[in-house]
Amino acid sequence: MNVGKLEKQEEDLRQTPHVNINPFTPDSMFLHNSEGKCRRRKRTHWNDSCGEDMEASDGELENETIRPAKRITITESNMKSRYATEFHELEKIGSGEFGSVFKCVKRLDGCIYAIKRSKKPLAGSVDEQNALREVYAHAVLGQHSHVVRYYSAWAEDDHMLIQNEYCNGGSLADAISENYRNMRYFTEPELKDLLLQVARGLKYIHSMSLVHMDIKPSNIFISRTSVPSTTSEEGDDDDWSPDRVIFKIGDLGHVTRVSSPQVEEGDSRFLANEVLQENYTHLPKADIFALALTVVCAAGAEPLPSNGDQWHEIRQGKLPRLPQVLSQELLDLLKVMINPDPEKRPSAVALVKHSVLLSAAKKSAEQLRIELNAEKFKNSLLQKELKKAQMAKAAAEERALFTDRMTTRSTTQNRPSRLIVRSVSLTIY
Repeated sequence: MNVGKLEKQEEDLRQTPHVNINPFTPDSMFLHNSEGKCRRRKRTHWNDSCGEDMEASDGELENETIRPAKRITITESNMKSRYATEFHELEKIGSGEFGSVFKCVKRLDGCIYAIKRSKKPLAGSVDEQNALREVYAHAVLGQHSHVVRYYSAWAEDDHMLIQNEYCNGGSLADAISENYRNMRYFTEPELKDLLLQVARGLKYIHSMSLVHMDIKPSNIFISRTSVPSTTSEEGDDDDWSPDRVIFKIGDLGHVTRVSSPQVEEGDSRFLANEVLQENYTHLPKADIFALALTVVCAAGAEPLPSNGDQWHEIRQGKLPRLPQVLSQELLDLLKVMINPDPEKRPSAVALVKHSVLLSAAKKSAEQLRIELNAEKFKNSLLQKELKKAQMAKAAAEERALFTDRMTTRSTTQNRPSRLIVRSVSLTIY
């Protein structure tokens, strides 16, 4: 290779823009190991985060070399008010430690989204890395039915904005508060459904060698949707089941790797004791611990303590007092999920296969089919009754019309004949 061509390639490298490396993607270690090197490779395909393919021939220097040496800050990614240009704000739907969440409709597609905006400028602050961590995690984990879907993120005026799926049922914490005000609580079938769905979300997160580290009711979101009860080739629009409740894991600001983790402790009320002791050898089991206490809250327990004697009792494997009677099998499952020894807690994989939850799921589906068939039967009876009523009404109208005709005819036939007398004039000549 001549000197001129080499110098040109080195100049191209210097002008290649820097990009952030997502630490939660499988390619991140490879990219870090390649930092500062001019990589050569055989012709192959590389799937980037957008699903596009790039090719390079044998012995050619990659023109699309990624340079991770310098991290892109929020300030550098600022752009002109995309929020105001692309979205119409409908209402504020929540706020938390990170910032506020707004319900917005996108002007272009007319769909509703939840957009989270940081409370304060992040550029240069310690919160910037936490904000980027959430974006990284959402970008990797946003393709599961029990994880809140991620669409995009950007910065405006040094504030981070994250565009996520809008969950029309609010958060589980909202539902628990509403139940508390109305002296209600989730029933056992609902608790099992909640536990199963969130366990499925955790199974997916853990399968990516990541952990959530902040499972709690305010980070579980509810989507209510109607789903077809059966698959029909005709696509019958009237064959739909009642509203289905789907639970989704959100707020990924504490997500970290299972290996070489950088742990940001979550809510102390749901924090496993081993994490507090900085024992990170069983981090996925910390999510299981927090999930059990989340279900306990939904069952109607009093607000969990942040510290004190009761806090320690829970970490010793004692469930908080519940205002309703649950089956022993469910209580036993919750107890083992908060076992002081994390190794004895079930994994998310074991949970989704647990007989208690699978039987509940089957019963729920069977009950739904029974209820649906009952409704269909009632509708069929009502339609038959309606048809009978319509036929009876038509027959009655026909009889009434026939009777009226007969009455008219009889009246005409029985009416006395009028005598017509014609005068005859006789003239005699």
